[in-house]
Amino acid sequence: MTDHTILARLTTDESTAKRIAAVVSETLDPQDTACAAFEGTDGCWQVSLHFRNVPDEAGLRELVALVGGEAAGQALRLETLVDRDWVRESLAGLPPVAAGRFVVHGAHDRARVAPNRIGIEIEAALAFGTGHHGTTRGCLLGLDALAKPAARPRKVLDIGTGTGVLAIAAARALNARVLASDIDPRAVAAARENARRNRAAARIDLICAAGATARAVTSRAPFDLIFANILLGPLKALARPIARLAAPGARVVLSGLLAAQAGNALAAYRAQGLVLVRRIPLDEWMTLVLRKSQE
Repeated sequence: MTDHTILARLTTDESTAKRIAAVVSETLDPQDTACAAFEGTDGCWQVSLHFRNVPDEAGLRELVALVGGEAAGQALRLETLVDRDWVRESLAGLPPVAAGRFVVHGAHDRARVAPNRIGIEIEAALAFGTGHHGTTRGCLLGLDALAKPAARPRKVLDIGTGTGVLAIAAARALNARVLASDIDPRAVAAARENARRNRAAARIDLICAAGATARAVTSRAPFDLIFANILLGPLKALARPIARLAAPGARVVLSGLLAAQAGNALAAYRAQGLVLVRRIPLDEWMTLVLRKSQE
C-alpha cells in the first residue's frame, strides 16, 4: 500500500486506446503500473495508467507518441491521487480469460473454472502479464492446437517467461519438461511462485538468463516447442539462436507482434529455415506458429 499514486489519462479513439494500453502493459513494469482502455459515457475511449511511483514523464510521453501519434503523447495528462493501491486493485479485478482449453484466472475466480478446463491461477500481486493480453492468449491458443497425443512436444523452452503462464500451460497440458527463462530476476521469482501455486513446479526449471544463447539454455537443446513472446526487435535478433535450439520438426510460437510487424518477423525466421504453420490474430496483435523442417 502506498500513500499516493500517479494517474496518467488520455482520451482518444478505440483503436488507439487499445493499442496504447497494450503496449504500455507489455513495456512497463506491471508491479508499478496498471493499464486500462475503456469506453466513456460520451462514446470516446479513455486510456488510464496508474503508477505506484512517479514515472519518467518524458519517456512515458515518448512511448505513447510512438504508439498513438505525437498528438496523443502531448495530450497525456498526469495527476496525483492518494491512499489507493490502484495497481493491486486493477489486477485483482481482472475477469478470467479463456483460450482454448485454458482459463487464466485470479484466486477470486478459482471455483468458477469448469472441470474440463485447465485453470492457471496467477497471483495479481506478482503479475508480469496475466493472460488478458492478445499476445499471451494467442500463444495459449497455439499451444492448445499442438497438444495432441500423437505429436505432443516433450521438451519445451519459454523465452521471456514473465508470469510463467505459458510454461505452466505447457507443463500441465503436455506433461512436458519446461525450461523457462527471463532476464528479470523479479519475473523469475514471480513465475516460480505461480508454478508452485499451479502444481507445476516439479516440471518447470526457471532460470534468470538473457535471450537464447546462455549456457543454461543451449546445454539443454534441442527443444520440441519454443515460445518467445517478446517484441519485434528481440524476436528478430533471436531468429538464428532459436533455429539452432529447435529440434527437427519442432514448433516455434512467436508473439509480442503488432499485426503490421508479423511479416517482418516471419522473414527473419524463414531465412533460418522455419516455415509458417498458422497465424493467430487477436485484437491488434499477431501470433505466429512456425515449424522447423525434419532435415
